[in-house]
Amino acid sequence: MTRIRVIDLETAGNGPQDVCEIGWQDVVQDPDGRWRVDEDRGALLVNPGRPISPETMAVHHILDAEVAGSPFWKDAAPGVLRPDGGVAALAAHRASFEQRYCTPALAGGAAWICTWKCALRLWPHLTSFSNQMLRYQRMPRGLVHALGLPAHRALPDAYVTAHHLRDMLDAASLEQLLAWSAEPGLLPRVPRGADRGKAWSLLDEDALRTLAQDRDPDVRFSAQTEQRRRGEAATAEAVEPAQPSLL
Repeated sequence: MTRIRVIDLETAGNGPQDVCEIGWQDVVQDPDGRWRVDEDRGALLVNPGRPISPETMAVHHILDAEVAGSPFWKDAAPGVLRPDGGVAALAAHRASFEQRYCTPALAGGAAWICTWKCALRLWPHLTSFSNQMLRYQRMPRGLVHALGLPAHRALPDAYVTAHHLRDMLDAASLEQLLAWSAEPGLLPRVPRGADRGKAWSLLDEDALRTLAQDRDPDVRFSAQTEQRRRGEAATAEAVEPAQPSLL
């Protein structure tokens, strides 16, 4: 049985050990080739070793007293990220966030699927690509509403993401999802500026050339992809910022 484990993290702040909860939900391929959301799911509270910031507490509502007796991240992570039987890949929505904490050493060098990047490729007609917006725009079959709540807790969010992943695997191969995840996000529309909301194909050459030099790697990649589609030489890569902007 092929297994992909969907991961979601809640954190105490932005430090490298600041995880305060990890949730997981498996998506498995049966012998007949069909993918399904499995019954194997769970969550663990994690002691981040410092107080949870008010800003992050306001998102997930996890209290310091709730994590005080929990294991530290380095002890909690391997058993979740490297389960018995192994995984074909790990997955997360905007996986770059989870990968900051789920290092190759902790995750056993597993490959990652980013369901945000794959959603951009498979469902470019949608208006927004956040985990919860995908949930309500698409209404995935079999998603039990109560199991996906409350939002911004690790297990419910992983459960919702797993339904997107299952549908992605029905539409594209595992290898294709991994390939898309290894590249920057291919945005279906210009995300900001004077041409915000326009399809890349509608931009004139000057606007496209400017965006092909943008510091945001997803904007830059998307503009350069349109340049290549038009048969133009892609502009030289600009320096990637430490924190890319969100769509």
